[in-house]
Amino acid sequence: MAFNYSDLDQIRKTNPSWRLMMADNATLIISFFDRAFRIKNIRQISEDELIRDLEDYLYELRQTVGEDAFPRPASEYLDDWTVPGREWLRKFYIQDSNIAYYDLTPASELVLQWVDGFFDNGFVGTESRLKTSVDLLRQIVHGAEEDKDVRLQELKNEREKLDKKIQAVEAGKLDMLDDRQVRERFLQFQRTAKELLGDFRKVEYRFRGLDKNVREKIATWNGSKGELLEKFFGYQNTITDSEEGQSFNAFWDFLMTSSSQEELSDLLNRVFKIKALDGLLEDKRLRRIHFDWIKAGEQTQHTVARLSHQLRRYIDDRAYWENRRISELLDEIEKQAIEIKDDYPSQAFMHIDDYKVSLNLPLEHPLFSLPITTKLISNIEITSDENVNTDKLYSVFYVDEARLLKNIAKSLEKSSQVTLQQILDENPLQKGLAELVMYVNLAEKDSRTYVDKNVHDTVIWSTAEQKIKKATYPRIVFCKKVKN
Repeated sequence: MAFNYSDLDQIRKTNPSWRLMMADNATLIISFFDRAFRIKNIRQISEDELIRDLEDYLYELRQTVGEDAFPRPASEYLDDWTVPGREWLRKFYIQDSNIAYYDLTPASELVLQWVDGFFDNGFVGTESRLKTSVDLLRQIVHGAEEDKDVRLQELKNEREKLDKKIQAVEAGKLDMLDDRQVRERFLQFQRTAKELLGDFRKVEYRFRGLDKNVREKIATWNGSKGELLEKFFGYQNTITDSEEGQSFNAFWDFLMTSSSQEELSDLLNRVFKIKALDGLLEDKRLRRIHFDWIKAGEQTQHTVARLSHQLRRYIDDRAYWENRRISELLDEIEKQAIEIKDDYPSQAFMHIDDYKVSLNLPLEHPLFSLPITTKLISNIEITSDENVNTDKLYSVFYVDEARLLKNIAKSLEKSSQVTLQQILDENPLQKGLAELVMYVNLAEKDSRTYVDKNVHDTVIWSTAEQKIKKATYPRIVFCKKVKN
Protein backbone atom coordinates (compact mmCIF):
# COMPACT_ATOMS: atom_id res chain seq x y z
CA MET A 1 0.00 0.00 0.00
CA ALA A 2 1.40 3.39 -1.02
CA PHE A 3 1.40 6.13 1.62
CA ASN A 4 -0.61 9.24 0.79
CA TYR A 5 0.14 12.58 2.45
CA SER A 6 -3.48 13.51 3.17
CA ASP A 7 -4.27 10.03 4.51
CA LEU A 8 -1.23 10.04 6.79
CA ASP A 9 -2.03 13.55 8.01
CA GLN A 10 -5.57 12.44 8.91
CA ILE A 11 -4.27 9.33 10.69
CA ARG A 12 -1.74 11.44 12.61
CA LYS A 13 -4.58 13.59 13.94
CA THR A 14 -7.06 10.83 14.78
CA ASN A 15 -5.22 7.53 15.30
CA PRO A 16 -4.87 6.73 19.06
CA SER A 17 -1.50 4.99 18.57
CA TRP A 18 0.00 7.97 16.77
CA ARG A 19 -1.46 10.39 19.33
CA LEU A 20 0.10 8.33 22.13
CA MET A 21 3.57 8.61 20.57
CA MET A 22 3.07 12.40 20.27
CA ALA A 23 1.77 12.85 23.84
CA ASP A 24 3.79 15.06 26.22
CA ASN A 25 3.86 12.28 28.84
CA ALA A 26 4.43 9.46 26.34
CA THR A 27 7.37 8.05 28.31
CA LEU A 28 5.30 7.95 31.50
CA ILE A 29 2.30 6.37 29.78
CA ILE A 30 4.20 3.70 27.83
CA SER A 31 6.42 2.68 30.75
CA PHE A 32 3.45 2.48 33.14
CA PHE A 33 1.35 0.44 30.70
CA ASP A 34 4.20 -2.02 30.29
CA ARG A 35 4.72 -2.23 34.05
CA ALA A 36 1.05 -2.53 35.08
CA PHE A 37 -0.35 -4.72 32.31
CA ARG A 38 2.09 -6.41 29.97
CA ILE A 39 4.87 -7.60 32.27
CA LYS A 40 2.31 -9.24 34.60
CA ASN A 41 0.11 -10.40 31.67
CA ILE A 42 -2.95 -8.85 33.36
CA ARG A 43 -6.03 -8.38 31.19
CA GLN A 44 -8.10 -6.25 33.57
CA ILE A 45 -7.35 -4.23 36.73
CA SER A 46 -9.83 -2.58 39.08
CA GLU A 47 -9.79 1.20 39.22
CA ASP A 48 -8.66 1.37 42.87
CA GLU A 49 -5.77 -1.02 42.27
CA LEU A 50 -4.64 0.78 39.11
CA ILE A 51 -4.75 4.17 40.88
CA ARG A 52 -2.56 2.76 43.69
CA ASP A 53 -0.08 1.35 41.16
CA LEU A 54 0.09 4.66 39.30
CA GLU A 55 0.51 6.66 42.53
CA ASP A 56 3.40 4.40 43.56
CA TYR A 57 4.99 4.78 40.13
CA LEU A 58 4.59 8.57 40.16
CA TYR A 59 6.19 8.69 43.60
CA GLU A 60 9.19 6.70 42.34
CA LEU A 61 9.58 8.99 39.33
CA ARG A 62 9.40 12.15 41.45
CA GLN A 63 12.28 10.85 43.57
CA THR A 64 14.51 10.75 40.49
CA VAL A 65 13.05 13.30 38.04
CA GLY A 66 12.00 15.94 40.56
CA GLU A 67 9.21 16.74 42.98
CA ASP A 68 7.47 19.00 40.46
CA ALA A 69 7.20 16.28 37.83
CA PHE A 70 3.73 14.93 37.05
CA PRO A 71 1.76 17.20 39.43
CA ARG A 72 -1.73 15.84 38.66
CA PRO A 73 -3.45 13.11 40.75
CA ALA A 74 -3.33 9.56 39.41
CA SER A 75 -7.10 9.44 38.90
CA GLU A 76 -6.96 12.46 36.56
CA TYR A 77 -4.28 10.80 34.45
CA LEU A 78 -6.44 7.68 34.08
CA ASP A 79 -9.48 9.74 33.07
CA ASP A 80 -7.34 11.60 30.54
CA TRP A 81 -6.13 8.32 29.01
CA THR A 82 -9.66 7.02 28.39
CA VAL A 83 -11.34 10.05 26.78
CA PRO A 84 -12.59 9.71 23.18
CA GLY A 85 -9.82 10.48 20.72
CA ARG A 86 -7.14 8.99 22.94
CA GLU A 87 -8.64 5.70 24.08
CA TRP A 88 -5.32 4.34 25.34
CA LEU A 89 -7.13 2.49 28.12
CA ARG A 90 -10.53 0.82 28.01
CA LYS A 91 -12.73 1.55 31.02
CA PHE A 92 -15.60 -0.86 31.57
CA TYR A 93 -17.86 -2.38 34.22
CA ILE A 94 -18.43 -6.07 34.91
CA GLN A 95 -22.02 -7.26 35.09
CA ASP A 96 -23.71 -6.74 38.49
CA SER A 97 -20.79 -4.63 39.70
CA ASN A 98 -20.32 -0.89 40.13
CA ILE A 99 -16.52 -1.14 40.20
CA ALA A 100 -14.71 0.21 37.13
CA TYR A 101 -12.01 -1.90 35.47
CA TYR A 102 -9.28 -1.00 32.98
CA ASP A 103 -7.47 -2.83 30.20
CA LEU A 104 -5.07 -1.88 27.43
CA THR A 105 -6.55 -1.10 24.03
CA PRO A 106 -5.12 -2.52 20.78
CA ALA A 107 -3.80 0.97 20.01
CA SER A 108 -1.64 0.97 23.17
CA GLU A 109 -0.57 -2.62 22.57
CA LEU A 110 0.61 -1.64 19.07
CA VAL A 111 2.77 1.15 20.50
CA LEU A 112 4.31 -1.18 23.09
CA GLN A 113 5.23 -3.67 20.38
CA TRP A 114 6.72 -0.88 18.27
CA VAL A 115 8.82 0.42 21.16
CA ASP A 116 10.07 -3.14 21.72
CA GLY A 117 11.89 -2.79 18.41
CA PHE A 118 14.10 -0.05 19.88
CA PHE A 119 15.59 -2.48 22.40
CA ASP A 120 16.97 -5.06 19.99
CA ASN A 121 20.09 -7.05 20.74
CA GLY A 122 22.00 -5.76 17.73
CA PHE A 123 21.57 -9.07 15.90
CA VAL A 124 19.48 -9.00 12.73
CA GLY A 125 18.54 -12.54 11.73
CA THR A 126 17.31 -13.14 8.20
CA GLU A 127 17.81 -16.86 7.64
CA SER A 128 15.12 -18.07 10.04
CA ARG A 129 12.59 -15.52 8.80
CA LEU A 130 13.28 -16.45 5.19
CA LYS A 131 12.77 -20.15 5.95
CA THR A 132 9.59 -19.33 7.85
CA SER A 133 8.29 -17.34 4.88
CA VAL A 134 9.09 -20.15 2.45
CA ASP A 135 7.44 -22.68 4.76
CA LEU A 136 4.28 -20.56 4.88
CA LEU A 137 4.21 -20.45 1.07
CA ARG A 138 4.52 -24.23 0.96
CA GLN A 139 1.61 -24.60 3.38
CA ILE A 140 -0.54 -22.30 1.25
CA VAL A 141 0.26 -24.07 -2.02
CA HIS A 142 -0.07 -27.55 -0.53
CA GLY A 143 -3.30 -26.72 1.33
CA ALA A 144 -4.92 -25.15 -1.76
CA GLU A 145 -3.85 -27.90 -4.19
CA GLU A 146 -6.91 -29.79 -5.49
CA ASP A 147 -5.07 -32.31 -7.69
CA LYS A 148 -4.59 -35.45 -5.59
CA ASP A 149 -1.76 -36.70 -7.83
CA VAL A 150 0.22 -33.53 -7.22
CA ARG A 151 -0.39 -33.78 -3.48
CA LEU A 152 0.64 -37.42 -3.47
CA GLN A 153 3.88 -36.62 -5.29
CA GLU A 154 4.68 -33.83 -2.82
CA LEU A 155 4.15 -36.21 0.11
CA LYS A 156 6.40 -38.80 -1.54
CA ASN A 157 9.11 -36.16 -1.99
CA GLU A 158 8.83 -35.25 1.70
CA ARG A 159 9.06 -38.91 2.67
CA GLU A 160 12.15 -39.34 0.50
CA LYS A 161 13.84 -36.38 2.18
CA LEU A 162 12.87 -37.74 5.60
CA ASP A 163 14.28 -41.18 4.75
CA LYS A 164 17.60 -39.60 3.78
CA LYS A 165 17.74 -37.74 7.10
CA ILE A 166 17.01 -40.96 9.00
CA GLN A 167 19.78 -42.77 7.13
CA ALA A 168 22.22 -39.95 7.89
CA VAL A 169 21.40 -40.06 11.62
CA GLU A 170 21.76 -43.85 11.66
CA ALA A 171 25.18 -43.40 10.06
CA GLY A 172 26.16 -40.96 12.82
CA LYS A 173 25.94 -37.83 10.67
CA LEU A 174 24.00 -35.26 12.71
CA ASP A 175 22.97 -32.03 10.97
CA MET A 176 23.32 -29.67 13.93
CA LEU A 177 22.42 -25.98 14.16
CA ASP A 178 25.35 -23.74 15.05
CA ASP A 179 25.08 -21.24 17.93
CA ARG A 180 24.13 -18.39 15.59
CA GLN A 181 21.25 -20.35 14.09
CA VAL A 182 19.97 -21.40 17.53
CA ARG A 183 20.02 -17.81 18.84
CA GLU A 184 18.40 -16.45 15.69
CA ARG A 185 15.50 -18.89 15.88
CA PHE A 186 15.02 -18.33 19.60
CA LEU A 187 14.82 -14.56 19.14
CA GLN A 188 12.19 -15.02 16.45
CA PHE A 189 10.18 -17.31 18.77
CA GLN A 190 10.50 -14.79 21.62
CA ARG A 191 9.21 -11.95 19.46
CA THR A 192 6.32 -14.00 18.03
CA ALA A 193 5.29 -15.33 21.47
CA LYS A 194 5.03 -11.83 22.94
CA GLU A 195 3.21 -10.45 19.90
CA LEU A 196 0.69 -13.26 20.20
CA LEU A 197 -0.24 -12.12 23.71
CA GLY A 198 -0.91 -8.64 22.36
CA ASP A 199 -3.00 -9.99 19.49
CA PHE A 200 -5.60 -11.30 21.96
CA ARG A 201 -6.62 -7.73 22.80
CA LYS A 202 -7.05 -6.98 19.10
CA VAL A 203 -9.22 -10.10 18.72
CA GLU A 204 -11.42 -9.02 21.67
CA TYR A 205 -11.67 -5.53 20.14
CA ARG A 206 -12.89 -7.01 16.84
CA PHE A 207 -15.42 -9.19 18.68
CA ARG A 208 -16.82 -6.16 20.51
CA GLY A 209 -17.05 -4.32 17.18
CA LEU A 210 -19.07 -7.17 15.66
CA ASP A 211 -21.36 -7.15 18.71
CA LYS A 212 -21.87 -3.39 18.37
CA ASN A 213 -22.88 -3.78 14.71
CA VAL A 214 -25.42 -6.46 15.67
CA ARG A 215 -26.96 -4.20 18.34
CA GLU A 216 -27.26 -1.36 15.85
CA LYS A 217 -29.10 -3.62 13.40
CA ILE A 218 -31.46 -4.82 16.13
CA ALA A 219 -32.13 -1.27 17.36
CA THR A 220 -33.15 -0.13 13.88
CA TRP A 221 -35.18 -3.27 13.08
CA ASN A 222 -38.61 -2.56 11.59
CA GLY A 223 -39.78 -6.09 10.74
CA SER A 224 -41.80 -8.58 12.75
CA LYS A 225 -40.66 -10.04 16.05
CA GLY A 226 -40.39 -13.52 14.52
CA GLU A 227 -38.04 -12.24 11.82
CA LEU A 228 -36.04 -10.39 14.47
CA LEU A 229 -35.56 -13.57 16.51
CA GLU A 230 -34.56 -15.45 13.37
CA LYS A 231 -31.98 -12.78 12.63
CA PHE A 232 -30.84 -12.79 16.25
CA PHE A 233 -30.01 -16.49 16.27
CA GLY A 234 -28.09 -15.90 13.07
CA TYR A 235 -26.21 -12.99 14.67
CA GLN A 236 -25.18 -15.20 17.59
CA ASN A 237 -22.85 -17.05 15.22
CA THR A 238 -21.48 -13.83 13.71
CA ILE A 239 -18.51 -13.77 16.08
CA THR A 240 -17.62 -17.45 15.84
CA ASP A 241 -18.13 -17.51 12.06
CA SER A 242 -15.93 -14.46 11.44
CA GLU A 243 -12.34 -14.93 10.29
CA GLU A 244 -11.07 -13.81 13.70
CA GLY A 245 -13.46 -16.23 15.42
CA GLN A 246 -12.49 -19.21 13.26
CA SER A 247 -8.78 -18.52 13.68
CA PHE A 248 -9.13 -18.09 17.45
CA ASN A 249 -11.17 -21.29 17.79
CA ALA A 250 -8.54 -23.24 15.83
CA PHE A 251 -5.80 -21.78 18.05
CA TRP A 252 -7.78 -22.57 21.22
CA ASP A 253 -8.58 -26.14 20.17
CA PHE A 254 -4.90 -26.80 19.48
CA LEU A 255 -3.67 -25.19 22.69
CA MET A 256 -6.21 -26.93 24.93
CA THR A 257 -5.31 -30.48 23.90
CA SER A 258 -3.24 -32.23 26.57
CA SER A 259 -0.75 -33.50 23.99
CA SER A 260 -0.06 -29.95 22.75
CA GLN A 261 0.45 -28.63 26.29
CA GLU A 262 2.78 -31.49 27.18
CA GLU A 263 4.76 -30.97 23.96
CA LEU A 264 5.09 -27.22 24.56
CA SER A 265 6.22 -27.75 28.16
CA ASP A 266 8.79 -30.33 27.06
CA LEU A 267 10.12 -28.16 24.22
CA LEU A 268 10.46 -25.07 26.42
CA ASN A 269 12.24 -27.02 29.17
CA ARG A 270 14.70 -28.42 26.63
CA VAL A 271 15.29 -25.02 25.02
CA PHE A 272 16.13 -23.42 28.37
CA LYS A 273 18.90 -26.02 28.85
CA ILE A 274 20.75 -25.11 25.62
CA LYS A 275 24.06 -23.42 26.43
CA ALA A 276 24.07 -21.40 23.20
CA LEU A 277 21.17 -19.36 24.59
CA ASP A 278 23.01 -18.16 27.69
CA GLY A 279 22.35 -14.45 28.02
CA LEU A 280 19.02 -14.60 26.20
CA LEU A 281 17.07 -16.42 28.92
CA GLU A 282 16.69 -13.54 31.36
CA ASP A 283 12.90 -13.47 30.88
CA LYS A 284 11.92 -16.61 32.81
CA ARG A 285 8.25 -16.09 31.96
CA LEU A 286 9.00 -17.41 28.47
CA ARG A 287 9.36 -20.83 30.05
CA ARG A 288 5.65 -20.74 30.89
CA ILE A 289 4.49 -18.64 27.94
CA HIS A 290 1.93 -21.26 26.89
CA PHE A 291 0.17 -20.84 30.25
CA ASP A 292 0.04 -17.07 29.59
CA TRP A 293 -1.55 -17.89 26.23
CA ILE A 294 -4.15 -20.02 27.99
CA LYS A 295 -4.88 -17.25 30.51
CA ALA A 296 -5.29 -14.67 27.75
CA GLY A 297 -7.38 -17.08 25.68
CA GLU A 298 -9.71 -17.73 28.62
CA GLN A 299 -10.26 -13.98 28.94
CA THR A 300 -11.21 -13.84 25.25
CA GLN A 301 -13.56 -16.82 25.69
CA HIS A 302 -15.25 -15.09 28.63
CA THR A 303 -15.59 -11.92 26.56
CA VAL A 304 -17.42 -13.80 23.79
CA ALA A 305 -19.71 -15.49 26.34
CA ARG A 306 -20.43 -12.17 28.07
CA LEU A 307 -21.24 -10.47 24.76
CA SER A 308 -23.64 -13.28 23.86
CA HIS A 309 -25.35 -13.01 27.27
CA GLN A 310 -25.64 -9.23 27.01
CA LEU A 311 -27.07 -9.52 23.51
CA ARG A 312 -29.74 -11.92 24.76
CA ARG A 313 -30.64 -9.52 27.58
CA TYR A 314 -30.86 -6.73 25.03
CA ILE A 315 -33.37 -8.79 23.06
CA ASP A 316 -35.33 -9.57 26.25
CA ASP A 317 -35.52 -5.87 27.17
CA ARG A 318 -36.73 -4.99 23.69
CA ALA A 319 -39.38 -7.73 23.89
CA TYR A 320 -40.49 -6.39 27.30
CA TRP A 321 -41.24 -2.93 25.92
CA GLU A 322 -43.02 -4.42 22.90
CA ASN A 323 -45.18 -6.57 25.18
CA ARG A 324 -45.94 -3.55 27.32
CA ARG A 325 -47.17 -1.65 24.26
CA ILE A 326 -49.34 -4.63 23.29
CA SER A 327 -50.87 -4.62 26.80
CA GLU A 328 -51.64 -0.92 26.49
CA LEU A 329 -53.43 -1.52 23.16
CA LEU A 330 -55.43 -4.39 24.68
CA ASP A 331 -56.45 -2.15 27.59
CA GLU A 332 -57.69 0.48 25.15
CA ILE A 333 -59.70 -2.17 23.26
CA GLU A 334 -61.19 -3.39 26.54
CA LYS A 335 -62.23 0.14 27.53
CA GLN A 336 -63.92 0.70 24.19
CA ALA A 337 -65.69 -2.68 24.46
CA ILE A 338 -67.08 -1.71 27.89
CA GLU A 339 -68.32 1.61 26.53
CA ILE A 340 -70.32 -0.04 23.69
CA LYS A 341 -71.33 -3.23 25.51
CA ASP A 342 -75.06 -2.26 25.43
CA ASP A 343 -74.99 -1.18 21.77
CA TYR A 344 -75.50 -4.55 20.07
CA PRO A 345 -74.85 -4.76 16.30
CA SER A 346 -77.89 -5.17 14.08
CA GLN A 347 -76.26 -7.85 11.89
CA ALA A 348 -73.40 -10.32 11.86
CA PHE A 349 -70.03 -8.57 12.08
CA MET A 350 -67.59 -11.52 12.30
CA HIS A 351 -67.18 -15.01 10.81
CA ILE A 352 -65.27 -17.83 12.54
CA ASP A 353 -64.31 -20.99 10.68
CA ASP A 354 -65.35 -24.31 12.18
CA TYR A 355 -62.67 -26.47 13.78
CA LYS A 356 -61.32 -29.33 11.70
CA VAL A 357 -62.19 -32.88 12.72
CA SER A 358 -59.27 -34.65 14.40
CA LEU A 359 -59.18 -38.28 13.26
CA ASN A 360 -57.49 -40.92 15.37
CA LEU A 361 -57.89 -44.34 13.70
CA PRO A 362 -57.27 -47.53 15.69
CA LEU A 363 -55.15 -48.96 12.87
CA GLU A 364 -52.67 -46.12 13.36
CA HIS A 365 -51.74 -47.42 16.80
CA PRO A 366 -48.55 -49.51 16.96
CA LEU A 367 -48.83 -53.22 17.68
CA PHE A 368 -47.91 -54.59 21.05
CA SER A 369 -44.32 -55.79 21.37
CA LEU A 370 -42.91 -57.91 24.16
CA PRO A 371 -40.45 -56.10 26.39
CA ILE A 372 -36.86 -57.28 26.26
CA THR A 373 -35.73 -58.95 29.46
CA THR A 374 -32.12 -59.18 30.48
CA LYS A 375 -30.77 -61.99 32.64
CA LEU A 376 -28.25 -60.82 35.21
CA ILE A 377 -25.63 -63.19 36.58
CA SER A 378 -24.80 -62.06 40.10
CA ASN A 379 -22.36 -64.82 40.99
CA ILE A 380 -18.97 -63.26 41.70
CA GLU A 381 -16.06 -65.59 42.32
CA ILE A 382 -13.19 -64.24 44.33
CA THR A 383 -10.24 -66.42 45.25
CA SER A 384 -8.97 -66.29 48.77
CA ASP A 385 -5.56 -64.99 47.75
CA GLU A 386 -6.84 -62.22 45.46
CA ASN A 387 -6.19 -58.62 46.57
CA VAL A 388 -9.20 -56.39 46.01
CA ASN A 389 -8.47 -52.69 45.51
CA THR A 390 -11.07 -50.76 47.51
CA ASP A 391 -9.61 -47.28 46.92
CA LYS A 392 -12.22 -46.44 44.28
CA LEU A 393 -15.02 -47.09 46.79
CA TYR A 394 -13.74 -44.23 48.94
CA SER A 395 -13.03 -41.84 46.05
CA VAL A 396 -16.68 -41.54 45.01
CA PHE A 397 -17.98 -37.98 45.42
CA TYR A 398 -21.50 -36.62 45.58
CA VAL A 399 -22.99 -34.08 43.17
CA ASP A 400 -25.60 -31.95 44.93
CA GLU A 401 -28.61 -31.90 42.61
CA ALA A 402 -30.38 -29.28 44.74
CA ARG A 403 -27.46 -26.87 44.31
CA LEU A 404 -27.58 -27.25 40.52
CA LEU A 405 -31.35 -26.63 40.48
CA LYS A 406 -30.76 -23.52 42.57
CA ASN A 407 -28.14 -22.30 40.06
CA ILE A 408 -30.61 -22.77 37.20
CA ALA A 409 -33.42 -20.99 39.05
CA LYS A 410 -31.14 -18.09 39.99
CA SER A 411 -30.12 -17.56 36.36
CA LEU A 412 -33.75 -17.74 35.19
CA GLU A 413 -34.61 -14.89 37.57
CA LYS A 414 -32.67 -12.54 35.28
CA SER A 415 -34.02 -13.79 31.94
CA SER A 416 -36.84 -15.89 30.54
CA GLN A 417 -34.30 -18.13 28.82
CA VAL A 418 -30.75 -19.05 29.75
CA THR A 419 -28.23 -21.42 28.21
CA LEU A 420 -26.25 -23.97 30.17
CA GLN A 421 -23.11 -22.11 29.06
CA GLN A 422 -24.35 -18.93 30.78
CA ILE A 423 -25.13 -20.88 33.96
CA LEU A 424 -21.62 -22.36 33.97
CA ASP A 425 -20.07 -18.90 33.42
CA GLU A 426 -21.77 -17.71 36.63
CA ASN A 427 -21.30 -21.01 38.50
CA PRO A 428 -18.13 -22.81 37.37
CA LEU A 429 -18.02 -26.60 37.60
CA GLN A 430 -16.90 -27.90 41.00
CA LYS A 431 -17.19 -31.64 40.34
CA GLY A 432 -15.99 -31.68 36.74
CA LEU A 433 -17.61 -33.95 34.20
CA ALA A 434 -19.95 -35.57 36.74
CA GLU A 435 -21.53 -32.19 37.51
CA LEU A 436 -21.90 -31.45 33.78
CA VAL A 437 -23.66 -34.80 33.27
CA MET A 438 -26.01 -33.97 36.15
CA TYR A 439 -26.93 -30.69 34.42
CA VAL A 440 -27.72 -32.66 31.26
CA ASN A 441 -29.90 -35.10 33.25
CA LEU A 442 -31.83 -32.19 34.77
CA ALA A 443 -32.37 -30.77 31.28
CA GLU A 444 -33.79 -34.10 30.07
CA LYS A 445 -36.28 -34.16 32.96
CA ASP A 446 -37.52 -30.61 32.28
CA SER A 447 -40.10 -30.46 29.47
CA ARG A 448 -39.47 -26.72 29.02
CA THR A 449 -35.82 -27.27 28.11
CA TYR A 450 -34.77 -27.65 24.49
CA VAL A 451 -31.50 -28.57 22.76
CA ASP A 452 -30.11 -26.79 19.69
CA LYS A 453 -27.97 -29.42 17.94
CA ASN A 454 -26.78 -26.91 15.33
CA VAL A 455 -24.86 -24.87 17.91
CA HIS A 456 -22.25 -26.29 20.29
CA ASP A 457 -20.89 -24.79 23.51
CA THR A 458 -17.63 -25.55 25.27
CA VAL A 459 -16.87 -25.65 29.00
CA ILE A 460 -13.40 -25.77 30.57
CA TRP A 461 -12.47 -26.81 34.10
CA SER A 462 -9.45 -27.86 36.14
CA THR A 463 -9.15 -31.23 37.87
CA ALA A 464 -7.76 -31.84 41.33
CA GLU A 465 -4.42 -32.66 39.63
CA GLN A 466 -4.46 -29.14 38.05
CA LYS A 467 -5.07 -30.60 34.61
CA ILE A 468 -7.25 -28.56 32.25
CA LYS A 469 -10.21 -30.44 30.76
CA LYS A 470 -12.64 -29.39 28.03
CA ALA A 471 -16.05 -30.70 26.99
CA THR A 472 -18.16 -29.74 23.96
CA TYR A 473 -21.90 -30.32 23.91
CA PRO A 474 -24.99 -29.18 21.95
CA ARG A 475 -26.46 -25.91 23.24
CA ILE A 476 -28.95 -26.53 26.07
CA VAL A 477 -31.51 -23.77 26.79
CA PHE A 478 -33.50 -23.67 30.04
CA CYS A 479 -36.80 -21.76 29.93
CA LYS A 480 -38.69 -20.11 32.77
CA LYS A 481 -42.03 -21.62 33.76
CA VAL A 482 -44.93 -19.58 32.39
CA LYS A 483 -47.37 -18.46 35.09
CA ASN A 484 -51.09 -18.91 34.32
